[in-house]
Parts: sequence; structure tokens; C-alpha cells
Amino acid sequence: MSDVNPIEVQRALKGASYPTDRQTLTDLAKKNKASDNVVDRISHMKTDRIEGPDQVEKEMFRG
Repeated sequence: MSDVNPIEVQRALKGASYPTDRQTLTDLAKKNKASDNVVDRISHMKTDRIEGPDQVEKEMFRG
């Protein structure tokens, strides 16, 4: 899996309301025309309930 740029993730999740769940973020990323790689990374985050963008960053970029 190639690297994902944090800016790409921010664009993909533009308009997100938190807290939310992983599937809602995945659907939003698709709606925002994110790359398949970004959508895949979002859809495979470990946690289902996402409290905020800081949690997205932690799961995607800090493990």
C-alpha cells in the first residue's frame, strides 16, 4: 500500500461531522472523489467509532 498524504485525507474528509463511524467517513471520502488508496486506508482503520480528525490522523499516520 503506497503512502497517503495527510492533505489528501483532509480533502477526502471535508465536511465530516464528528463523532462518526468508519463507514460514514469512507462514504464521504468517495463522495469527495478521494483516490482509491485514500478510501481504502480510511475503510481499513482499526476503530469503528471516530471521535475527531485527530483520531483519524493518529490511526492513519502514527499507527
